[in-house]
Amino acid sequence: MRAPLPIALIALVAAVPAQAEEVRVNVPAGRGGEAAAAIARQTGTSIVISDPELAARRVPAIRGTFTTREAVHRLARALGARPVSAGAMGWRLVAEKQPQARKQTSRRQSQHAEAPAPPPPAVGPPIVVSASKRDVRLRDYAGQITIIQGDDLAFGGPGGSERIANQVASVTSTYLGSGRNKLFIRGIADSSFTGPTQATVGQYFGDLRLSYNSPDPDLRLSDMEKVEVLEGPQGTLYGAGSLGGIIRLVPNVPEPGVVSASASFGGSATTHGALGADAGAVMNLPLAGEAATLRLVVDAESQGGYIDKPLLGRDDVNRTRIYGGRAFARADLGSGWTVDVIGLAQRIDGEDSQYADRNGPPLTRSARVIEGFDADYLHGQLVVSGHFGAIRFRSSTGVVDQELQERYDATEPDEPTRVFIQNNDSQMIANETRLWQPMEDRFGWVVGASFTHNRTRLTRSFDAAEVMRASTGVRNGVDEATLYGEASYRLRDGLVATAGGRVTRSELGGAGEDVNPMIALARSEVTAQRHETVFLPSASVTANLLSETALYIKYQEGFRPGGLAIDGEFVRRFRSDRTATLEIGARHGRPGAGPFDLSGSLSFTRWRDIQADFIDPFGLPTTANIGDGQVWTASFSGGVAMTPDLRLEAGFSWNRSRIESPRNFLFTRIGQVPNIANVNARAGFDYQRAIGRDLVLTARGWARYVGESRLGIGPELGDPQGDYLDSGLTARVGRERMGLTFSVTNIFDTEGNRFALGTPFEIGREQITPLRPRTFRLGLDFAF
Repeated sequence: MRAPLPIALIALVAAVPAQAEEVRVNVPAGRGGEAAAAIARQTGTSIVISDPELAARRVPAIRGTFTTREAVHRLARALGARPVSAGAMGWRLVAEKQPQARKQTSRRQSQHAEAPAPPPPAVGPPIVVSASKRDVRLRDYAGQITIIQGDDLAFGGPGGSERIANQVASVTSTYLGSGRNKLFIRGIADSSFTGPTQATVGQYFGDLRLSYNSPDPDLRLSDMEKVEVLEGPQGTLYGAGSLGGIIRLVPNVPEPGVVSASASFGGSATTHGALGADAGAVMNLPLAGEAATLRLVVDAESQGGYIDKPLLGRDDVNRTRIYGGRAFARADLGSGWTVDVIGLAQRIDGEDSQYADRNGPPLTRSARVIEGFDADYLHGQLVVSGHFGAIRFRSSTGVVDQELQERYDATEPDEPTRVFIQNNDSQMIANETRLWQPMEDRFGWVVGASFTHNRTRLTRSFDAAEVMRASTGVRNGVDEATLYGEASYRLRDGLVATAGGRVTRSELGGAGEDVNPMIALARSEVTAQRHETVFLPSASVTANLLSETALYIKYQEGFRPGGLAIDGEFVRRFRSDRTATLEIGARHGRPGAGPFDLSGSLSFTRWRDIQADFIDPFGLPTTANIGDGQVWTASFSGGVAMTPDLRLEAGFSWNRSRIESPRNFLFTRIGQVPNIANVNARAGFDYQRAIGRDLVLTARGWARYVGESRLGIGPELGDPQGDYLDSGLTARVGRERMGLTFSVTNIFDTEGNRFALGTPFEIGREQITPLRPRTFRLGLDFAF
């Protein structure tokens, strides 16, 4: 029996921040009393809950950067309470009278004594776009952004970049295999291969990019606070390699003074394929009280194969194993200053390829060789953060090492077997340092500087009849030094103007690999070092017509530096390319909360000197500037709460592209940008309901249609792909700290064709990359 005594929750800290100062809040889901204690401790205030029933209510996780007032109001709304100020540094939370909707929920719960309601959506403090690099509130942000919460990404077991694509209609990908793919946003795509060109989408872990001109490492999205997807060029703030947008991963930070652990285990079965398994764990460990904390994440996954190679007498050849981990240590130096040390590693072992013959038996490949791949990724960061009064500071320094080895079937008809082996090794050192001041009233700004040093080595060889023969490769190097800045000014209530610019100085160099020394000497001017200086401006205006409705217009540019590409027995240069995008858009409501939300945009992009990969006369992938082009894109997304338990969501992306002024007769038949379908669409639902004593049912489902697109550039890569429907459903029954999960993907067991390329040496042999067949997973998760 609960004692009818007030519950007083008071946390004292050595340096008490002011109520208006924003601090980092990281509170796990749990009871209201526990959440209030954590917020009090982290903000240096006191929170009193006099009602034991209120203190026992469950609330969702509260994570983000807030003022004390915002954090307290967020908790109050999650509890259905009213915050009352109690002096300079104190608050009381008082129970509100239940509105009609809440009374209906209570009547439903009365059938099950003490059954907790599903966590209500948090609708308190403003949503902050941290990817803006100056903490812009969503109502003032000009652009389309999707924020995916970490709990949604981890729901149903481990997953990688495909989880993002399944939730954002404008995100697409190639499908060579995990750790080998290229991601695209909107209609900005270049090619099907991973060559010397930089990606069109910038991928970031915190403030530092994951790679420079390497494929998507496909990191497991475990223990993430959120993932932010920004659509359209982001050249001013993110520089090279963000023509289509950026994807920013934000990990959960260590929780000071808290000892906690969670784990999950699962087993899977793939129709027409093999069994799989996965496991993961998260631990939070204080190292020195609340002054230093360590957070550890480990993942392991074995994905069952489903492609057969009868000529080798092997079934289910394409099993993929993924092992990864992350360590995040934070030291609190006091007075709002912290030092973070982050290290992450991942290894992917693919036993064989995942493509099949278009006209053969289903899920079958008539190859006589093994086409496995290995992808290794290492990443380390040192981050120093703090503030000088109202001005904030952050400096991030990181190192990256990424290695990818791929094997392709290069056997010619009626000839002995031959394997093409390609190694793509990349090393990067980068630093970004910035100062910013969020726009509290009239003015907000950010200024920063960055330096990136990247070296990539692409080597190739043929393995035939136990004889290894080297083929021409290439080394590319780039050093980038950058200054950037952006500022916003509130012209009047509800009207914000923003402008910014970025100046980048690039030094480019490189050389051929395994080339004739005489040819290298005679054509040394091709590989000579050169410099480029680029200025990327941006401007936007945002108008808030109502409290939850905003319109914006935005102009933004992006670019990618040039480099060296393989050209027969030597290499050649390709130039930098550049985009300029004009976009108009609108938003209403708060995504994921409230009765409904809706956002949409229409953009037009001019793309000059497009860098793209194609097949050269020797049958090998190479790179060139193929011409100029234009891309129209329209995207829409929204959600509606049908009942207190059920929410529906939908998204739609339309693209229309055209390549103009082709640079070479080989490209005269180009009609549209490759790998981008005219139409992509998705729909989903989220359902939560108490079903018994201390038990909650959570179910989430989605369906995604990917329209038809063209494989690549040139007549050899004209094969169609896409035009399929993918789907998934996950349900969890359990308590906050323990639950049983069941999921199924590709519900309709669609074969489809995600990607019409398996090996570039078999153009004309009709290849497809089918969807993973219907797969069932049963999992258990628990925390303590």
